[in-house]
Amino acid sequence: MSAAGPRDENSPSIVALGGGHGLYATLSAVRTLSRNVTAVVTVADDGGSSGRLRAELGMIPPGDLRMALAALAASDPRSALWADVLQHRFGGSGALAGHSVGNLLLAGLTEVVKDPVVALDEVAHLLDVDGRVLPMSPIALDIEADVSGLESDPRVSRVIRGQVAVATTPGKVRRVRLLPVDPPATEQSVRAIERADLVVLGPGSWFSSVLPHVLVPDLAAALRRTDSRKVLVLNLGPEPGETTGFSAERHLHVLSQHAPGFRVHHVVVDSASVPPGSEREHLARAAAVFGADVIYADVAGATPHAHDVAKLAAVFGAVLGAGRPASAVDDTRPNDGDTSSDSRKEPTSWP
Repeated sequence: MSAAGPRDENSPSIVALGGGHGLYATLSAVRTLSRNVTAVVTVADDGGSSGRLRAELGMIPPGDLRMALAALAASDPRSALWADVLQHRFGGSGALAGHSVGNLLLAGLTEVVKDPVVALDEVAHLLDVDGRVLPMSPIALDIEADVSGLESDPRVSRVIRGQVAVATTPGKVRRVRLLPVDPPATEQSVRAIERADLVVLGPGSWFSSVLPHVLVPDLAAALRRTDSRKVLVLNLGPEPGETTGFSAERHLHVLSQHAPGFRVHHVVVDSASVPPGSEREHLARAAAVFGADVIYADVAGATPHAHDVAKLAAVFGAVLGAGRPASAVDDTRPNDGDTSSDSRKEPTSWP
C-alpha cells in the first residue's frame, strides 16, 4: 500500500522523528506547514497498554504510533471524532482496563493484514491524515542502559533493560543501546528521510524517544545522506529520571557520544531555559560539534514542560522559508579566540 494521503507536490516534505508527547507537539506544529508529513516513531515502549499488547501478541508497541496518528488527523468533525475515539482509554478493572481503542485497533489490523505499516496506513486513511505514520523499525526493540549510582560503589554501573526502567531509574544513565543489535529500519522511513526537505528530531525523552533513531544504522545513514535541513529541538528542561540534572549542553554531549559524526543545521532552544552568558557560550560549542547554530526562541507553552505548537511552527516555518531573518541571526559558533567586537553577538530571541 502506498502512503495514506495523496502527496501534495506544492508542500514541503517534512519528517519528524521521536515518540510520545514530544513527537505529538512536533507533528501538531509541522502539519500547519505541509500536507506531506511523515512521522518516524520509536518502537521500544514496554509499559502500559503498549507493553501488554507487545508481550501478549508479539507486535510492535502501538501507543506512540497511535498518538502520532491522532496528531495528524484531519480537523473536520468526522476525523476529529475518530481521533478522539482512537485516544479513548478504557477504565474500570476488567480485561480492557488501561487499553486505548487505538492500540486495540492497530493490534487487530496488524493481525489481519500481517504488516504493521499497512495497518497504520489503514488507520491513517480512516482519520484522513495528510501524511504518514511509520515505525522506525518493523520489529519491537528493547532499550538497554548502563546506569551508575545504583550500587554502593558509585563507580560501578548496572545494566538495566526496558524503556520504563530507563525512563524511571533513580541512577544516572551513562549509555544506551538497542536490542537486537543493529536493528533494521523500515524501508519507508529511510526513503522519507532521504527525500525530505526538513527533518526534525525531538523534543522528547532523550534516551528513550530521541536517541534510538540515531542508533538504528539505516536511519543514521539516511540522516547522513539526506540533503534536507535538519533541526534538533531540545527539551524545555531535564526530565525526572533519565535526564535529572542535565543541562542543555549535556543533552548535546550525550547525543554526540552516541552518534559520532551526526550533523544538524540548527538546535532549537527555548530562550528562557538557558540564560545569556557563559551557559550559552558552552551550548554554542556543543552545537558546533554537530555543525549547528543555536536558535533561541520562545517556544514554551502554557502547560509546564510542554512546547507551544504555534511557536514551534513559526520556527520550523522560518527554517523552511528563505532562511532566518537577519535581525535574529544567532552567531553562536565558537570563534577560535577571535574576540573582536563583531566576532560574537549576543543571540536574540527568534522568531
